[in-house]
Amino acid sequence: MRFLVLGAGRIGYAVVYDLLRNPDVTQVTIVDANPTRLAQVAKAIPDQRLAAVKADVSDYEELNYLMPACDVMISCATYKFNYELAKEAIEAGIHFCDLGGNEDVVRKQFLLDEMAREKGVAIIPDCGVAPGLVSILAAHACNSLDDFSEIRLRVGGLPVEPKPPLNYSLFSSVEGLINEYVEDATVIRNGRLLRVPSLHDLEEIEFPAPFGKLEAFNTSGGVSTLPATFGDRVTHLDYKTIRYPGHCTMVRMLKDLGLMDTRPLKLGPQQVRPRAILATLLEQKLTKDEPDVVLVRVSVKGNKDGQLTEILWELIDYMDEQTGLSAMMRTSGFPVSIIAQMVANGSIRARGTLTQETSVPTSLFLNEMKDRGIQIRTSERKALPQN
Repeated sequence: MRFLVLGAGRIGYAVVYDLLRNPDVTQVTIVDANPTRLAQVAKAIPDQRLAAVKADVSDYEELNYLMPACDVMISCATYKFNYELAKEAIEAGIHFCDLGGNEDVVRKQFLLDEMAREKGVAIIPDCGVAPGLVSILAAHACNSLDDFSEIRLRVGGLPVEPKPPLNYSLFSSVEGLINEYVEDATVIRNGRLLRVPSLHDLEEIEFPAPFGKLEAFNTSGGVSTLPATFGDRVTHLDYKTIRYPGHCTMVRMLKDLGLMDTRPLKLGPQQVRPRAILATLLEQKLTKDEPDVVLVRVSVKGNKDGQLTEILWELIDYMDEQTGLSAMMRTSGFPVSIIAQMVANGSIRARGTLTQETSVPTSLFLNEMKDRGIQIRTSERKALPQN
């Protein structure tokens, strides 16, 4: 099995680390425009199967040179490249997986379905923690019930020790973070598909000590393809991001002030984009490489044997100090690595543009996550209706 990994940032590093755990992987090529990051990956993972190539992910001529020697291309790059990268993969006749996160880009990737099937290629967007892992868990719960009506997804990557100014650390792309706060969120309420503002519908959510009471609120991208897969069978579906109390109010103030706008603002003789300023300041001011935790709660309600039943999945994952992999690196990087390996080894045989919730073998996937030390607990109980 041979893989081409795009992006040598935190998640890309975790993907390479995980791929090279498997002795059946014969080659991993990692591509990034930043030679420093490439050198850091090569130094941290001294393996003769690993090759580092300096190139921009939008340099399709270089990628076209590399792709024929690989079975699966994995994009850990910014989501805006994923449609074109998927097209390039199809033309090269190799499979493609990415971390997704933007519903418009994913919709465009599904327009490639027929082309991918004709080429015998699998295109699987949204293979991170959310969307991705949560979609697989939700689908498994739905399939365990006689019928289902509510799907609620709650996910957060948090610093173990929150610090000002936002009680948050930067665990991934700052542009991706801002985008989640800017774009509207897709929900289903009372059976109707809606777009609602992010940073609204604040709720209290509680996890075991030391976390206690936290908050959750609308952000974009988390439900991805679930409304299309299950929309005609549910009355409620939503995704919310978990943060320490007070975070939503602080970030919404920044948004209301216009600091997430992309329209140029005239300041003296210059034109500046407020969002670019905010992104720069967040990069400078937010802590990085802090010990972190990822919290996941997936709740699905429906009927089973004549009883209203709730199936609950919960995950609390911490940074692995032995490997140096953060919880966000593990919970985002491992799923896309596992799914890419499933495509390469034939565990996923479907072709075309695929959703995780309908194509990933759940039991095998969960066993692979458990083998990597990620424990996802499930419980089942009688439930009360929730508005």
